Amino acid sequence: MNFRMMTAAGLAIALAGCTTIPSAGNPIEARWVGKSAGVFFAAYGPPISDSEQGSSTIYTWRGGYKTLRIPAKYAEGADGKRGKQIASARTAYLRCQAEITTSSDYTIRDIRTVADIPGVNGPSYCAEFLAPEQK
Repeated sequence: MNFRMMTAAGLAIALAGCTTIPSAGNPIEARWVGKSAGVFFAAYGPPISDSEQGSSTIYTWRGGYKTLRIPAKYAEGADGKRGKQIASARTAYLRCQAEITTSSDYTIRDIRTVADIPGVNGPSYCAEFLAPEQK
């Protein structure tokens, strides 16, 4: 009986020492989780609203407004000349909205995009704007 109790206690202590390291699900989380919300808001502008949730605060942020002119696309014609137009020129209005959850010490604990559209170089404009690739 004592042997079983000691084995169970040893196993419990061993398992309690194991931790998992959460991996960021997206580049925005990888860039901002654990950083000060003040740095985020200084770089990208103030939030549009906030709400208290216990010891956390959830901020709604909107920004990254950009107007992008997308040129017309043409089929390739004979001898490398421009052929028939296959897509007309258009204007895209890029923007991003995110909810930022901070702890009581103003550290970002979670950041999730609420409104996102395809970006210039990928599927997420918010990722391009809030977590640009380092060169």
